[in-house]
Amino acid sequence: MTVPVLTGCGGRTHTAPVPPAPARRPPATTVPALRVLVADGAPGAASLVTRNGRFSGSRFSTAGVADLRTGRRMDQYDHFRAGSLTKSLVATVILQLVAERKLTLHDTAAAHLPPGIPDRGGGTGSDLRKVTIRQLLNHTSGLFNYTDDPRLARQLYSPAFRALRYETHTPAQLLRIALGHPPVAAPGARYSYANTNYLVLGLIIKGVTGRSYATEIRHRIIAPARLGNTSFPGTDPELPRPHGRAYSRFGRRLVDSTSLDPSLAGAAGEMITTLGDLNRFFSALLSGRFLAPRQMAELRSEKGTGGTYGLGLYATELPCGVTVWGHDGDINGSFAETAGTADGRHLVSYRVNTDRPARPAHGEALLAAEFCPHTA
Repeated sequence: MTVPVLTGCGGRTHTAPVPPAPARRPPATTVPALRVLVADGAPGAASLVTRNGRFSGSRFSTAGVADLRTGRRMDQYDHFRAGSLTKSLVATVILQLVAERKLTLHDTAAAHLPPGIPDRGGGTGSDLRKVTIRQLLNHTSGLFNYTDDPRLARQLYSPAFRALRYETHTPAQLLRIALGHPPVAAPGARYSYANTNYLVLGLIIKGVTGRSYATEIRHRIIAPARLGNTSFPGTDPELPRPHGRAYSRFGRRLVDSTSLDPSLAGAAGEMITTLGDLNRFFSALLSGRFLAPRQMAELRSEKGTGGTYGLGLYATELPCGVTVWGHDGDINGSFAETAGTADGRHLVSYRVNTDRPARPAHGEALLAAEFCPHTA
């Protein structure tokens, strides 16, 4: 748009551009729900709402603190560990490889493992030769969840975390632990969420492409979508700046868990990101930017799981009848969730700087506050 500007040169009229009006920010719908999450025990909580695909006009809201010692509040650009939100990016790369005919969803997991990676667990019955890639994606493989192994669970969920937090694990080591346990069900029999499934998918990406899942995600997703604040730290225990603190609760004690070796999470949950990058990724994913229509249909398909989980994505039907798509993730000291409309134009990402909320219904209440229509 331009407007006429009268100059002092012979009365001639020139035009000058009018700067566009700043994007109107959505209302702060999530603030009461964020305060409830803090009342539940989270030191701090924050959300970022994007409507109509207008990222520059996103609404950031926060409650509580990012740092219990200094009282610093959470910032929109703070980095944090995203846990199982990593799975949505891993699944996207797998479905891209399907579209490129480098594998199929019916292939066995064992067929695409890199050399030297175990595919079965001796006499336990766990056997990747009988598990398909689809079953890994939608958690119907029946594989034992390696983070439930007693020793690893002690490292993650007990006060021993403080002494063990910097232990390094390789995917092959973690897979051997998983395969050393009997399966929880026959392949395809039922849904049973297991980090092992995405540990294996990360190895399959390496077997098919010759490059790590982190490298493929950077090339295929992070660079095209300009997710400049998303990273895969490997064994690096530190968060990029800026960041607040992360806190794990052991009994009545809160322990600072900001620094840790994330290799125990790997392809199942090592990603570091920001609220803004989560909104941008899920907007691109849900709008079909990364996947062809056939793979988008597979991504959303919840067949075989009783309507619980797609292929790295799940739907949540809110009390008002609105359905949103996304994922959540938790790791020591951090929980986050992203949900969006089917077209990816309306999204909310929120986080707390502690472990999974004590009352998950209050997270759903935050989504309902944003997505469900309200009357004045």
